[in-house]
Amino acid sequence: MKGLTRVIAIVLIIVFIFTGCNQPAKEEVQDKVLKVGVFLIDDSLPLFVAEAENLFAQNNVQVELLPFNSARDKDVALETGEIDGVLTDIVVTALLKKGGTDVKITSFAFGANPQEGRFAILASPKSGINSPEDLKGVPIAISNNTMIHYLAEKMPLEAGLKKEDIKTQSIPDMNVRLEALVSSGVEAAILPDPLATLAEKMGARVVIDDTKLSKNLSQSVIIFRQEVLDKHRDKVASFLKAFEEAGQLINNNPDKYFELRMEKTRVPQPLRDSYPSPTYSPLAVPDEEMVQSVLDWMVEKGLLDQPFSYEELVDNSFVKR
Repeated sequence: MKGLTRVIAIVLIIVFIFTGCNQPAKEEVQDKVLKVGVFLIDDSLPLFVAEAENLFAQNNVQVELLPFNSARDKDVALETGEIDGVLTDIVVTALLKKGGTDVKITSFAFGANPQEGRFAILASPKSGINSPEDLKGVPIAISNNTMIHYLAEKMPLEAGLKKEDIKTQSIPDMNVRLEALVSSGVEAAILPDPLATLAEKMGARVVIDDTKLSKNLSQSVIIFRQEVLDKHRDKVASFLKAFEEAGQLINNNPDKYFELRMEKTRVPQPLRDSYPSPTYSPLAVPDEEMVQSVLDWMVEKGLLDQPFSYEELVDNSFVKR
């Protein structure tokens, strides 16, 4: 009888140990907080609206938004697991994956249609450049090996120039690039809105506007580490649903979120009363042609040895088809 009692006691101890060890894991899954890195730009506005309107909680997900000023700091935070996901672009996504951080695109953040997220190639006030043809052989100020670099080489092609006509020079800091452009320190530069609109206001001329091209070239995307997608897929789905809902709230009532936008997206003061509110599309992912174009360019520039497959970079399971 004593032997039986001892066996039962041992079994109970084992059961307690295993159930006790498993309990924190269950709680971790239940209480998972998604940490998402953002820049203070239009792309991120739906996240701040979702936070303000309590949409994350309504969709049963806890989210912590972590603003970054440096792209490198944001990438390092993702690589080290300090954050779970970021708003970024296809070039950065591929470079992260090449560097050993397994990530996937889950949706566009901004730019699902060509009218979202304008990039422009502008000419300086004294350059005499008025058309894409005038850009032949003129160095366009860019940041090397980035999405900006990709756009500076692809936009002129779409506007009718030949590959050999396109030249670039590196000015990585966008504010320095803006200043060089409007002071005629450079003849041409590429800038995203709202800096492109500010440059116009300061006398620069738009030569190529990517929202008027036949092909959609510029997009930002929402990516997550594969580990997070594997363990917390339902949380990511809830996060994306809240993001989409917030975008529609902005579309329906942009004036309501004017002050939040001024605070969170760093619209330059001179544009405060004139810069139009962005619109946001329903959830979607970049198509294979968009991704392949970027990857082929990266191979051409030596940034990748060979392109990743579409499936290696994009998880389209969160988008209704």
